[in-house]
Amino acid sequence: MSEPRSVLITGANQGIGAAIAARFLDQGDKVSTIYHSGQAPDERVLGIVGDVTDTATVEGAFKQIEAENGPVEVLVANAGITRDQLLLRMTDAEFDSVLAVNLGGAFKCVRRASKSMLRLKRGRIVLIGSVVAMYGSPGQVNYSSSKAALVGMARSLTREIGSRGITANVVAPGFIDTAMTAALPQERQDAYKATIPAGRFAQPDEVAGVVHFLAGPDAGYVSGAVIPVDGGLGMGH
Repeated sequence: MSEPRSVLITGANQGIGAAIAARFLDQGDKVSTIYHSGQAPDERVLGIVGDVTDTATVEGAFKQIEAENGPVEVLVANAGITRDQLLLRMTDAEFDSVLAVNLGGAFKCVRRASKSMLRLKRGRIVLIGSVVAMYGSPGQVNYSSSKAALVGMARSLTREIGSRGITANVVAPGFIDTAMTAALPQERQDAYKATIPAGRFAQPDEVAGVVHFLAGPDAGYVSGAVIPVDGGLGMGH
């Protein structure tokens, strides 16, 4: 078995993030998270409450993680929010806040994590995007824009630091079977499933499996890619 790695997953206290954390923990890695609110993560996870949009908070969190788990070798930028609203009703605050967390938060964590990765001459960066980045979705101009921008980030990172043994990829989930989707009326769920070739929602662990692959040795030559986990809904476009 390989040596445990220091893995940071933002927003790992619930949903997809929690499933990703469980996958790395099961493989023996040391997992940490920065999360904004809600329940504490798995007791095996080093949980730090903080705001990924604040540079000083991110710096403090990384120092604590490095002291307890070692330099971050795998970063999964998963933290994200939605503020859905139709275009003409969307406020500046609704647009700006989503970009600040989903894009700005990812940037701040990537920038800080890259320091140790460059020193180590190895690293894995996985950005959690969305099918709507390429597919689009009414009422989500802010969210889809923030997730589409992660593609440009991953590809620019690949060209900038890819020669140092660091990869950067985007995982783009579609509809996932979480508490949020379970709360939708059954007819709404059925309507969504009718548009998905696979005919069902994904399990969070199916996203976690793809993330874990991209962070592993078998994906060392995969970088700048967008991997859809959407049952064929968007087909990568």
